[in-house]
Amino acid sequence: MADLPLRCTCGKIEGHLTDFTPSMGTHAVCHCRSCRAGELQCGAPDPGEDGVHIFQISPHRLKITKGADHLAVFSFGPNNLLRWYASCCGAPLFTTPRNPRTAFVGVRATGFDSVDVVGPVAGHAFKLAKNGKTKHEGLMTFIWGAAQRIAMGRITGRWKQTPLFDAASGQPVATIEVLPKSRRSELLNA
Repeated sequence: MADLPLRCTCGKIEGHLTDFTPSMGTHAVCHCRSCRAGELQCGAPDPGEDGVHIFQISPHRLKITKGADHLAVFSFGPNNLLRWYASCCGAPLFTTPRNPRTAFVGVRATGFDSVDVVGPVAGHAFKLAKNGKTKHEGLMTFIWGAAQRIAMGRITGRWKQTPLFDAASGQPVATIEVLPKSRRSELLNA
């Protein structure tokens, strides 16, 4: 197994997923308002109906080899997911829970040379249906995958092996910018 390189848009942040195979994670597409607004907050275009391609993995698989000082993080409100990005170029990179013991990271698939390298899409979350409501496709596949990774991280202690949190304090390696919850709507309605 080889490592799968990833980088931000300008190349100041580089890293890889160790011993990569598509089966080590789950390729999901999220269409939720928060993921779309996260892209906009970072200066990326609104993915709209295409959604945001995320590869869900255990954080011990993620290694940052260059430019960790360019990691930045924000959230829409004080309790929401952390959205990691490159302060150098604004590239969206990862999403994580606030608690590192919940050993889970969603890697933004555009950080790879090709979105296809992480395998076929296993499911869609919050996809807009014809009736105007949202629906999920393959939801159990990526929920089950995430639950297994989180459980194994807790059992083995691998949750401590993450470049995004300090293992001793449990705090993110970058200061969280907490945006008002209203910012999400502002971005999507602009």
